Amino acid sequence: MTSLSEIQDRERSALVDDLRTLTFEQWRSPTLCDTWDVEDVVAHLGAASMLSTWGWIRSIVGARFDSDVHNRRRLEEFRGATPAATLERFAETGPIGLPSRESPAGLGELVVHAEDIRRPLGIRHEPDAEGLLAVARFFAAKDFAVNSRSLVKGLRLMATDADFRSGSGPEVGGPLLSLVLAMAGRPAVLDDLSGDGVPELSRRTAGVR
Repeated sequence: MTSLSEIQDRERSALVDDLRTLTFEQWRSPTLCDTWDVEDVVAHLGAASMLSTWGWIRSIVGARFDSDVHNRRRLEEFRGATPAATLERFAETGPIGLPSRESPAGLGELVVHAEDIRRPLGIRHEPDAEGLLAVARFFAAKDFAVNSRSLVKGLRLMATDADFRSGSGPEVGGPLLSLVLAMAGRPAVLDDLSGDGVPELSRRTAGVR
């Protein structure tokens, strides 16, 4: 079995390759991630890869437990003078290690934010199937960086392209990547999903920033 940190390295390299093709205008394009543009999301990912557990604790305490303040400070700290400089810094980072290098949480952060960038730009990418399955199972079981478990509580998730089933209740089915993004609170993927649980998931997702 390939380690999750190795999968992260491959996924980061694939994202870097995609980012190298962008124009300056595309770097300023909106993403699926709230008000952040492409460079903001890349800087956020780079900053996350540089933080240790203790570094994260110091940062969030210093931000008075306001995650928006914490994220903005770390993002600005990582950002380069130009998008190209930010990209080169990001290309040299390692896996996101919170809470550990082999946790699916870090890979989930990378996969979700990579799609935040790619989907609005029309860039298609198929994440590593083994890694994506690990992320889906983690998201369905735990609230960590996102309240994924709470978002799908009481719903039955069924992937149409992978061996993933989770929960019970009204059904939500679709591609595994779309299910992962839905668990991360991305309403843009709801059109990829079907089943009698989709209206409820849509209602819940509407309240996620």
